[in-house]
Amino acid sequence: MGEQPIYSTRAHVFQIDPNTKKNWVPTSKHAVTVSYFYDSTRNVYRIISLDGSKAIINSTITPNMTFTKTSQKFGQWADSRANTVYGLGFSSENHLVKFAEKFAEFKEAARLAKEKSQEKMELTSTPSQESATGDMQSPLTPESINGTDDERTTPDATPNSEPRAEPSQNALPFSHSSSAINKHWEAELAALKGNNAKLTAALLESTANVKQWKQQLAAYQEEAERLHKRVTELECLSGQANVIKSHKTELNQTIEELESTLKAKEEELERLKEEVDNANQLQAQRDALTEKLQETETRNKDLESQLAELEQRLESSQLEQEAFRRNLKTLLEILDGKIFELTELRDNLAKLIEGS
Repeated sequence: MGEQPIYSTRAHVFQIDPNTKKNWVPTSKHAVTVSYFYDSTRNVYRIISLDGSKAIINSTITPNMTFTKTSQKFGQWADSRANTVYGLGFSSENHLVKFAEKFAEFKEAARLAKEKSQEKMELTSTPSQESATGDMQSPLTPESINGTDDERTTPDATPNSEPRAEPSQNALPFSHSSSAINKHWEAELAALKGNNAKLTAALLESTANVKQWKQQLAAYQEEAERLHKRVTELECLSGQANVIKSHKTELNQTIEELESTLKAKEEELERLKEEVDNANQLQAQRDALTEKLQETETRNKDLESQLAELEQRLESSQLEQEAFRRNLKTLLEILDGKIFELTELRDNLAKLIEGS
C-alpha cells in the first residue's frame, strides 16, 4: 500500500539471453507500460512492468546501477539481484531521454537514502556498543560493587579526615548489616554476571554477524567488480552492436532497394510476357495471313495463267474474227458483185420481156 507509481512510459521490453549473454530476447510481444515506483515504507525505488498479469520487470534501483543509451531509441541496465540485463526499446528518442533522466534522478535519491540509513545505523550502533561495554565492565570494577570512595565516606567527613573507631557495643549490629549488604551485592553481582554473559553472547553474535556481513560485502564487491567488467564488455558489445546495427540498417536499405528493383523487374517481366503473348498472337495471325497470302498468290498465279490463256484465246479469237471478217467482207464484195450482176441480168431480162 505504501508503493505508488511516480512516472510511467511505454516501451518494448527485452532481456539478455541467459545462455549466450549476447542476444536480446523479447519478453513482450508489443509495447507495454514501464513505471517507476516508490516504496515509502522501505524508502526504495523500483522499475516494474506487467504484461497482463505477468511481471516482466521487477528491478530495485541501487546506487551501483547505470542506465546506458546504446542507440537513439534503445537503453539498458544490469540488475545483479535478478542476474540479468534489461533492455527497453522506445518509440522516440524523447521518451528514452526522459526515462534516462528519471533513472539518474531516482538513482541519486536511492544513494542519498542509503547514506542516511547507514548514518542512522552507525548512530544507533555506537551508543549500544558503549552501553554494552559499560555493562560488561561494571561487574568487574570494585566501585560498582562497594561504591566509590566518595560514596563510602560519611556526609560530615572531609576528604582528609580519618574514620572514627566505633564502640564495641555496636560491632554486632554492624556485622549483621554488613552481611545483608554483602548478600545484596552478591545478588547484584550474580545479576550483572548474567547480564554480562548475555551481553557477551550478543557481542559474539554481533561479531559473527559482522564477519558474515563483511564476507557478504566482499562477495557483493566481487560481484560488483564482475558486473562492472560485464558492463564494460556489454558496452563494447553494444558498440559493436551499434556498428552491426548500422550495417544492418544499410543492408536493410539495400534489401529494400533490391526488393523495389526486383518488383520493378517483375512488373517489367509481366509486361514483357504480355508483349510476348501479344507477339505470339500477332505471329500466329501473321502466319495465318502469310498462308492466306500464299494461297492468294497461288490463286493469283492460276488466275494469271488462266488470264494469259484467255488472252491468248481472245487474241486467237480476235485473229479468227478478223479473218472471218475479211472473209465475210470478201464474200460480201463477191455477193455484191453477184447481186449487181443479177440486177443487171434482171434488168436485161425485164427489158427483153418488155421488148418482146
